[in-house]
Amino acid sequence: MFTCSIKTIKISTLHSRLMSFLVIASAILISACASKSEFPTPPISETTKTLVDYQIGIGDQLSVSVWRNPDLSVSVPVRPDGKISVPLAGDLVASDKTPSQLAQDITDQLTNYLKNPQVTVIVSDPSSVDFQRRVRITGAVNSPLSIPYRDGMTVLDIVLLANGLNDFAAPKKAKLYRRTEQGVQTYPVNLDDLLFKGKLETNYFLQPSDVLSVPERLF
Repeated sequence: MFTCSIKTIKISTLHSRLMSFLVIASAILISACASKSEFPTPPISETTKTLVDYQIGIGDQLSVSVWRNPDLSVSVPVRPDGKISVPLAGDLVASDKTPSQLAQDITDQLTNYLKNPQVTVIVSDPSSVDFQRRVRITGAVNSPLSIPYRDGMTVLDIVLLANGLNDFAAPKKAKLYRRTEQGVQTYPVNLDDLLFKGKLETNYFLQPSDVLSVPERLF
């Protein structure tokens, strides 16, 4: 009888500890979910998606090659009107098209003069991409910046490159603006957490064309 009581006590104690563990684990999980909801992760920007399949821009230098027709192969810039000129094919819109789309347009025009033309378009100097692949930080920072995007850049990186916040910044009210398929979206960034508390929930990875804005505090 005494032995049974000891076993019962041990089982009861084990059960109590197990329940306590489950309660704590649930609280941690709920807290994590709440934190995730408060600071949603920004989606990949529309600009990044288009850069995977490069879109030609004004000012780009293009190399148009027509197989076995060197007289028709040219190196041309994209004019301010977004067009290029190709022998026989004439003026064609190049801006906002991919190289393969433009090559198909040229092919369609050359079929009036050649049998089965094979056209290749290469962007030899992507001048327009410089502004497409920039990230910017404005507002209450010591050195506002517009710099070329680099893979792996984070919010904290660009704040440090801007020499930190100035004396008038409101670090808890910073916002990240990002282009998406649904338009420009805004995401809260808590720079007070990032810079002074080591909390990295809003240390988002940046994407081309992102803008981080740091407002001034109200006195």
